[in-house]
Amino acid sequence: MADPICRWRNTSIKQVSEFTQILPHCPMRKDAARAFVEKQWHEWDGGNDFFRTPYQLAAQLGLYYEDDTMFYPRFDHILSINEARRYIEGWIRRYYIPNPYTGSIHYDGQPIVLNSQLYQAALSGEFELDEFFRSRLNIDLGNKDILTNILNNFSDIKVEDGRFSIKKEVFVGALISQNKSDDKKAFFDTFNDIQIGELKVNTSDNSSRQIIYYGAPGTGKSHKIKGQLEGVSKENVFRTTFHPDSDYSTFVGAYKPTKGKKPLYGLNGDHTVRLNDGKDDLDEDIITYKFVPQAFLNAYIQAYRKPNENVYLIIEEINRGNCAQIFGDLFQLLDRDKTGKSEYTIKADADLKTFLENELGESSEAIKDGELCLPPNLYIYATMNTSDQSLFPIDSAFKRRWDWEYEPIKYKNTDWLIDIDGVKYRWSDFQKEVNTRILNDTGSEDKMLGDYFVNPPAKAISYDLFRNKILFYLWNDVCKDGDADIFPTNEAFSFSRLYDEDSKRLIVSMMDKLGLTPIDENGTEDNEGDMSEDDDNSASPVRYSINGEETDEKGKAWGKGALVKRAVEIYCNNHDQDTAAQIRDVWMSENFIIPHIVETDEDRERRIRNSSDPNAEGRSKEIKLPNGESLHVSTQVGDGKQRKSFSDFLSKIKSRPEWGIDIQEL
Repeated sequence: MADPICRWRNTSIKQVSEFTQILPHCPMRKDAARAFVEKQWHEWDGGNDFFRTPYQLAAQLGLYYEDDTMFYPRFDHILSINEARRYIEGWIRRYYIPNPYTGSIHYDGQPIVLNSQLYQAALSGEFELDEFFRSRLNIDLGNKDILTNILNNFSDIKVEDGRFSIKKEVFVGALISQNKSDDKKAFFDTFNDIQIGELKVNTSDNSSRQIIYYGAPGTGKSHKIKGQLEGVSKENVFRTTFHPDSDYSTFVGAYKPTKGKKPLYGLNGDHTVRLNDGKDDLDEDIITYKFVPQAFLNAYIQAYRKPNENVYLIIEEINRGNCAQIFGDLFQLLDRDKTGKSEYTIKADADLKTFLENELGESSEAIKDGELCLPPNLYIYATMNTSDQSLFPIDSAFKRRWDWEYEPIKYKNTDWLIDIDGVKYRWSDFQKEVNTRILNDTGSEDKMLGDYFVNPPAKAISYDLFRNKILFYLWNDVCKDGDADIFPTNEAFSFSRLYDEDSKRLIVSMMDKLGLTPIDENGTEDNEGDMSEDDDNSASPVRYSINGEETDEKGKAWGKGALVKRAVEIYCNNHDQDTAAQIRDVWMSENFIIPHIVETDEDRERRIRNSSDPNAEGRSKEIKLPNGESLHVSTQVGDGKQRKSFSDFLSKIKSRPEWGIDIQEL
């Protein structure tokens, strides 16, 4: 038997989305990617065997491919249900066999495009699926049930009792693939043009009744839910937030002590009478117990009271609580049938049964036969910060009862500024660079900065907000284990130094390390201190010598840019055994105000990539080292309105006589 599609569960839209949950979202080295996938798979599925059958199916689906050293994923985010549907419908119309992942099929001819060939065969009067595969590929068909499921759900072909037919007339593509059957890269590229789009969930007609919106902190998960509920009456929306102390009683309801009144009676002769003060009957305050419903039960009751209106239960921070403890046996209700009702009901306990019968009547469908059943008009949406997933891990059985929508980081707040006491940087530039470092160093997107990690007034992130919220988070949650090289690498650095008198200079040097350039009041990069090598410093009467050299190589008085470059050259000559990275580290550890004073090739490429300055490439000059490497020295060395870069440079050079650089005023 030969298998066109491998056997691992029944391929579904949800399964495609789940695969993109555990696969990396950027190219990685093969060994690192496999370790990452195994970890993700263990947390998701509870097993450690992804690289047996599941990986073969994911590869057949075109979701990734590997070469000898690298792992290449198809998607840079986790697919929503709608995106996954579009992808798999496009995939089945391009899928060909044999391919690199159908080892049981031995066929020397060109691969056949399955959907197109079946469509053409049906037009020609062929109907038997087994005979089709024998005549085309000379194989006995295996995994017929798996193939039948995929064709019926996603292709232009219908299969019943081993016979295939056309669902509806369409235009089909090529019948034969021109790729070699063992070419992994060509197979992967076959699916490059599938348009998955971005579809907004329509809450009035949505088959996904339980969705968890997840992503990095500040990506706008709650905001997305809010947008989808526009126009929904407030009385049909119920909210709760999970936390470590949440349990079944705080989610569903329980008997609680409440304040009540008890009539006062007394004796009047031989008779017991109601006491009265002459105007009103007298009562006494007592503590009594009554069943108090919580968010779930309130939403449940409202959904049955208003069967023609959609009702929404919103759970914020779902993984900050113990879901198994909170949902209890309600977990069983989350399986929905095609109509949206619970596929399996559960028995209500006596207290809950009595309460619902009192609220809705004994004949209500909400408590029919003493059982609970979610109605089709009750939607449950939840949010989850992936950075908090270690609080209470969600087990696989619970996960599979939800649809998952990934909320990516969009880097859209390009007009937000970070104001470091007058020195301003673009928030999106900082966000991109920090997130790149987090991803590269940790292999995870969980702790990246979302677009709304902060929500500053007037789109300006103040000095204090930047230190107290953003840098504190990065220091405490991201970099505490040595991950993500963001802060100054000086051994004496500690977080408390960000609050010293010298903190501004320290943070500016950190931004410099990240390859970020200040911007001016108009939002353009601040290059007011740019000095070329040919700048003769004619605006100043001060002239300089460096190690006795009073003029540059052209015989001109030293300009500031040329003087800085010459200083770096002298240091490099005195340390000719050091690498470019070692020299860079020494100079950057001094926290010069001059932005990107010394860069390696990689530093320079990253700065240019992240910059909106059209002249970013010209903001440095190259130095060649004896070992063939290059360093790049900043030209942004002048004393401007915001930075006293050159003055700071002279002061620091003077404090380092061991570097062998002697700059004197003439």
